[in-house]
Amino acid sequence: MAQIPAFSDRQFSLDTQIWHNLKYAISASSGFQRWQLECDAQLQGLRLEQQVQRYLRETLETLAY
Repeated sequence: MAQIPAFSDRQFSLDTQIWHNLKYAISASSGFQRWQLECDAQLQGLRLEQQVQRYLRETLETLAY
């Protein structure tokens, strides 16, 4: 049976930093900003991280369709 490799604190820290940078790069994109304008009322009260996650989910759903 294959074992799942344990993540070290260093790897977790690196992954967290990558997600942080990616989240801000996505939020600066024109596609994300246009999506924000279209969904303005629905995004009230959501943190940036939640908005980026929702944007990515909706974008992937659209691409998969």
